[in-house]
Amino acid sequence: MAEIQPQAAGPNKAGKRRAKKMSTRIDMTPMVDLAFLLLTFFMLTTTFAKPNNLELHMPVKSEVPTGIPLSKALTIILGKGHKVHYFFGLNAPADKTVAAPELKTTTFAADGIRRVVLAQQRLQPGLVVLIKPSEDSKYKDMVDILDEMNITQQRKYALVNITPADLTLLKTATL
Repeated sequence: MAEIQPQAAGPNKAGKRRAKKMSTRIDMTPMVDLAFLLLTFFMLTTTFAKPNNLELHMPVKSEVPTGIPLSKALTIILGKGHKVHYFFGLNAPADKTVAAPELKTTTFAADGIRRVVLAQQRLQPGLVVLIKPSEDSKYKDMVDILDEMNITQQRKYALVNITPADLTLLKTATL
């Protein structure tokens, strides 16, 4: 019978040679160039979100006051603490024949000033809204009331400076 004799494992193996492992080096330059080309392509071809602007057409300042009939005017005063005060007509203290207006208070909620403007539009076609921000009102109040004018599709409104008569009416109503 034949015998199998094991060979001693040693460094000198005559029959087999091991292949040298070479370190691999990949050139990343083309991939980086491609990444920047794709990034540039998508940045230039995309459309960014366009801001929504509310167009506000201000009349030309003139010396001649425009006459607004009392029956077609709604005056809104923006007050402290996001409160909205309003009255129908104009506050004309010089005219003693006209009684002082009754000041009412509401909020910016859907059942607040929006309901008032819509009801007045139904009663008085051609309504003119006078918006008077006080010193205690915030910028957000001005944006909110302009949004309400846009929602109710009120076409005639004006930003007016608050008068001393309006301030006294506001003080007497809040007491």
